[in-house]
Amino acid sequence: MVTRLVGNAADAAAAPAAAVALPATVAGPLGGVVALGLIDPWLAVAFLAGAPPLVLLVRTFARASSDSITRYQDAQGRIAARLVDAIGGARTIAAARSWDREEARVLRPLARLGVQGRRMWRVQGRATAQAAVLVPLLQITVLAVGGLRLAQGAISVGDLLAASRYALLAAGVGMVVGQLGGLVRGRAAARRVASVLAVPAPAHGAGPLPAGGPGTLELRDVTVVRDGTPVLDRVSLTIPGGTAVAVVGRTGAGKSVLAALAGRLADPDAGTVLLDGRPLPSLSRAALRDAVCYAFERPVLLGDTVGDAIGFGPRPAPREAVTAAARAAGADAFVRLLPDGYDTPRAAAPLSGGEVQRLGLARAFARPGRLLVLDDATSSLDTVTELHVARALFTGHAHRTRLLTTHRAATAARADLVVWLDAGRVRVTAPHAALWPDPAYRALFAPPEPGPADERLPPDRAQRTPTAGHSTADRAQRAPAAEPSPAEPAGPAGSRRRGAEGGPAGG
Repeated sequence: MVTRLVGNAADAAAAPAAAVALPATVAGPLGGVVALGLIDPWLAVAFLAGAPPLVLLVRTFARASSDSITRYQDAQGRIAARLVDAIGGARTIAAARSWDREEARVLRPLARLGVQGRRMWRVQGRATAQAAVLVPLLQITVLAVGGLRLAQGAISVGDLLAASRYALLAAGVGMVVGQLGGLVRGRAAARRVASVLAVPAPAHGAGPLPAGGPGTLELRDVTVVRDGTPVLDRVSLTIPGGTAVAVVGRTGAGKSVLAALAGRLADPDAGTVLLDGRPLPSLSRAALRDAVCYAFERPVLLGDTVGDAIGFGPRPAPREAVTAAARAAGADAFVRLLPDGYDTPRAAAPLSGGEVQRLGLARAFARPGRLLVLDDATSSLDTVTELHVARALFTGHAHRTRLLTTHRAATAARADLVVWLDAGRVRVTAPHAALWPDPAYRALFAPPEPGPADERLPPDRAQRTPTAGHSTADRAQRAPAAEPSPAEPAGPAGSRRRGAEGGPAGG
């Protein structure tokens, strides 16, 4: 994206100048041919008889140059994209000591870049060499015909001298090739920029939401296709206003896509998404953004200060709302420890991943709205903080509809309903307690199979790995029919340990 909108945009900007200069460059050779015809029509005929090889030369150059330039720019973009990824993951690369492998990955398209770069030089050199042969041959042909016409007395010596100069002007294909190369490069770059700009911006309506609506979210036969594969397939779902709904499923089941559709961060390829009975495309941009608030797994903090990051939105949030939201998200304590508290510049605030996620939650809590969407927004929180945030979310925001995508059983257990996505379809919608007896449902929250390193752990440490995120006692309260997981030992020791970490899951 950066390569297309910066480097390619600069090349595309040169295309209009090349397009304007090209007719002026072509006018010289055309004028030379016309002048030859005015001196003697046979001189023009002699030149035009040798012109087809010149036309073929220019056409071949334009076609080969366009293809090589397009491939060259594509390779440039691939290198730039991989380099941006590597810069973003620099700490992970350093920790994994994988810089050699990452360097090889970033530079892998360099061979293709070199091939296309050398190809461009060969095309340019071949065209120049062929022109260097054709132009003198054309001049010799015109002079030979002019000599015959001079011998016949049809033209004078002065006409022959003028014809030699006009033949040189008419054969000025070198300048045409140079201008054509600039135009081809600009057009190839413009196509890469245009493919981005051609993506249509979502059109918004002008309608408002019904006043006092409860925030009922409805999906009707919604289908989303990515790379030819359905991510959501004819999903129909109604989320009653004021309820908390957890969306669960394996990786790739479509949870994040559903969360994006809920607030129209993406549009479905088929079907309709409605909020309080109004299709989302019919709503004005302001009405939609005021009604839906988001918190993400990896939030990006914007604004000059930490307080600005929490209050970020179309209208600055009052400081009271900012601090209240930070308390609800478990962020107030560490923000007040910063050098200037909420007025600390973001660049001067060293934050962990969990602290950044809490600030993202606070930003969502600080905005009023009837629908709150949390896309795995508590994944980086420790158990105690997650419990604190859950209390605020499930009790302090009961007037809002809450849609949560999650991998934690404890979060699903606190929700009013669970939507179980499986391969892009809604497998079932029911309370967590009703689903927990199903082994396939419990498997959604199970940890990965232990590898060789895990097998070397002492038995007591291996047994401490929680699978469902809540205690045996809590599981018995919520799903009496469920059997204890083998990874969770029954008995006082296991219960006391989980209580110390996070307390009862229902708290």
